[in-house]
Amino acid sequence: MDRDRVFGSVKDVGERGVHAGLHELGGFKKFILRGNVVDLAVGIVIGAAFSTVVNALVKDIITPLIPATSNTPLSTWAINLPYSSSKLLVGDFTNAIISFLIMALVIYFFVVRPVNLLQDRFTPHQEPAKPTNRECPFCLSTVPLKATRCAYCTAQLPAAEEPASETATRR
Repeated sequence: MDRDRVFGSVKDVGERGVHAGLHELGGFKKFILRGNVVDLAVGIVIGAAFSTVVNALVKDIITPLIPATSNTPLSTWAINLPYSSSKLLVGDFTNAIISFLIMALVIYFFVVRPVNLLQDRFTPHQEPAKPTNRECPFCLSTVPLKATRCAYCTAQLPAAEEPASETATRR
């Protein structure tokens, strides 16, 4: 009898654990299928492919045009360091800079700028908020627009529509 109760208890704990695990998998599924995560994954894959294309463009087309006068490929340009057998690979660094600049320009002109233009077009233009406060002409503290008396210096304030400097009187 005692053995059946122990096995039943273990079975209940196991079923609750499996149920909780499946529930968490459902939450994970919702997280993965949200638009932001999928968009990020697509962006990373496309970005990696685009990076490969730009690197090939720079390495195979643009950089061979740069050293046309010296008859040495840009990737072999190096500066020998004195007192060392090391070299600064200036050509490879130049390739990387050119690749970065091309990617930055393409991303700016084909992604950032169009998205900003779309946001500007579809975002409603809001009128500036009407002021709710004004300054007391005597003590220069901020008081509500509809106030008739300053809370700080107790000066009589003009109506909100009238210019403050003409009708304010001090008591």
